[in-house]
Order: sequence, then C-alpha cells, then structure tokens
Amino acid sequence: MNLRFARNRAVCTTVGLLLAVTAPTAYATLDDAPASTPAASSAPSRGKPYVETRLFFGTARPDGGPAVTDRQFMAFVDKEVTPDFPDGLTVQSGRGQWRDASGTIEKERSYELVLLYPVGEAEAGDRKVEEIRRAYEKAFGQEAVGRVDDRVEVDF
Repeated sequence: MNLRFARNRAVCTTVGLLLAVTAPTAYATLDDAPASTPAASSAPSRGKPYVETRLFFGTARPDGGPAVTDRQFMAFVDKEVTPDFPDGLTVQSGRGQWRDASGTIEKERSYELVLLYPVGEAEAGDRKVEEIRRAYEKAFGQEAVGRVDDRVEVDF
C-alpha cells in the first residue's frame, strides 16, 4: 500500500512540476478574458471550446511481470476507450520515467492517449476518463495513470 501511495505521489509530483513549468501558457488558455484584451486578441479565435485530456499509460508492471505489449494496449483502447469516445482519439508511443519510493528513477515504454470532447460534455467526459484510468490500473496492475486536462479551441 505504501508503494502505491509513493508511486501516486511521484506521478502527481511530476505532473505538478510539468504544470508549474507551463503555468503561464495554461493560465492564458484558461483565462476567460474578454475578446478586447490584448492577450485574447493576439491569436485568431477559431473553433469551439473543448476539453483536451491527455492520459499517460506506463507499460512496466510493478510486480515484475511482462510489460504491456502494443497488441494488449490497442485491445484495451478498442474495448475501454473507443466505446466512450467514438468520435476519435490519438495514441502516441513514448518513453516515460518516474521516481519510485526508494528514489530510483524508473524508465519505461509508455503511451499517451489524447481525447477531445466538447466543454458541454466535460462532466460526462470526466467520469468516462476516470473509468478508463481505473480499468487500466486493474487490467495491467498499474499503480497510476497520469492525467492532464486543458481547455482548448477545436476546429475540424
């Protein structure tokens, strides 16, 4: 249980540091400033208000079992994500790292999942995203799935 808490704390700390570094951009994006202010008028307004949720899935298993494969991850996306977000999504492969409870930097293959959904559907989207996170943690014995949300304008 302490390892789960330490790993969750490490993930939250990493996400917090990333948010701190990008805070000026995030605050500018989330600011509800009127269109007449310089910040709001410096970029063209295009699209509709959406929520962008990025999820970070590790593939190493804490119990030392075999890493989650591409096939397993895509089957998870097909079963757990696509039914809730059928309009589209993006999956990117990457490399991630985090500091474990003993202070060791753990490195692993990872996936970033990007979801876009209208602001008006944010409450339902939040519930669905949390179900996806819990399902992945349970299915693959993960301590946590990282999450970052931002408000964006989207035009298709």
